[in-house]
Amino acid sequence: MGKETRRFMNNKNISRYSDMIDLPHHVSVTHPRMPVQDRAAQFAPFAALTGHYEAVKETARVTDERIELDDSCKVEIDRKLREIQEQLGMEPVVSVTYFVPDEKKAGGSYETVRGCVKKIDEYEGYLILDDGVRIQIEEIMEIDG
Repeated sequence: MGKETRRFMNNKNISRYSDMIDLPHHVSVTHPRMPVQDRAAQFAPFAALTGHYEAVKETARVTDERIELDDSCKVEIDRKLREIQEQLGMEPVVSVTYFVPDEKKAGGSYETVRGCVKKIDEYEGYLILDDGVRIQIEEIMEIDG
């Protein structure tokens, strides 16, 4: 019996089990011994914080602030939209840079698309391209073409 075992034997609670301490380790006859690699897998890390990585990644994602256009820029965009409206029969090709608000947090991103203008919906406030892209007129930053 080792020194550590003797020390615990003096403890009242453990002395009750002194008759079992020196017994050989049990080996099952019916169940084969588990391989060491499988035993190690039991202690592999698990996803205790499910979704934590995604939440950190989302927080770290950078969004742009919306740029507030001055009145002269708004007048220029309005002028270009009127020109496009007059040329709708000729399928004018334009390049539009506009702000897309982020669905999950403050800010958003600026996107630029190029295509033929199908319609300007003044009632709903959208510029509609022939490929189905709908751009909210108040989010337009620049129009070329």
